[in-house]
Amino acid sequence: MKKDTSWQSQADWYDTLLKDPEGTYQNEVILPNLLRLAKIKKGEAILDLASGQGFFSRAFNTAGAKVIGVDLSEKLADLARKNSPKSIEYHVASADRLDFIKDHSIDLVVIVLAIQNIENISAVFKECRRALKASGKLMMVLNHPAFRIPKQSDWLWDNKKKIQARRVDQYLTEAKIKIKTHPGQKESEYTISFHRPLQLYFKALNNQGFAVARLEEWISHKESGKGPKKEAEDRARKEFPMFLFLEAVKVS
Repeated sequence: MKKDTSWQSQADWYDTLLKDPEGTYQNEVILPNLLRLAKIKKGEAILDLASGQGFFSRAFNTAGAKVIGVDLSEKLADLARKNSPKSIEYHVASADRLDFIKDHSIDLVVIVLAIQNIENISAVFKECRRALKASGKLMMVLNHPAFRIPKQSDWLWDNKKKIQARRVDQYLTEAKIKIKTHPGQKESEYTISFHRPLQLYFKALNNQGFAVARLEEWISHKESGKGPKKEAEDRARKEFPMFLFLEAVKVS
C-alpha cells in the first residue's frame, strides 16, 4: 500500500507555526525571494501546489494573482479556506492528478518545501507541464539536497580550526526517510521525506519537457547568540545554504 505523504496529521502544528509567521523561514527568507523572482502581474493565474494552510496562496493573492491552491490534506485545505479570502480557490487532491485544472491555463506553478515530500515527482512535473501556458513557469523551493539530507548531514565543530563545518555522510544515494515531528516524544507523528541528488531533479524535469532556467541558493536569516562560537556559526550560515530555488520553463 502506498504511504500517505500528506501533512494531514501535522495540520494543526503547521497552522500554528504560520499564524504568527514573523521570524520563520517562510516569512523571512522564502516569501520575499519568491515575490522578487515571480514578479506577479495582476490577474496572473498561479497554481500553488501543496498549498498547506494557505500562507503563500494569500501572499500571491495580495500581489494581484488569481490563485488556485491544492493540497493532499483535507484538514490543511479547510484551514486555508477558513483563513483566506473567497477569491482563492482551494482543492483537496494529489499533485499528480489535477483533472480540475484546464490544459494550458496557468501562468505560474509554485511548489514550496513540498517536492521533497512527494514520491512520484515525474507525474507531478507532467501535470505541471499540461497545466502551464506556453510561456508558463514552474518554481520550486526545497531543502537544499546537497547540505540538508535528513539523518545524513549535520553541523560539525572543528575545535582545532575553531570553525563550524557541515558534515555530509551521503548524497548521491536516493532515500525515503521518516521524520518525527516531535523527536522527544516516543509516539511522535512523522512525515515522509525523499532525498534525491540535484541531478535527479534536473533529469526528471527534462524528461517531462522542462529546462531549468534559474537556480538560486538561499541562506538562513538567523544569527547565533553571544558566545565563543557565534562568529564561526554565523559565518557557516552564510556559506551553507538552507534552501534551493529552481525555476523551470517549458521547452518544445
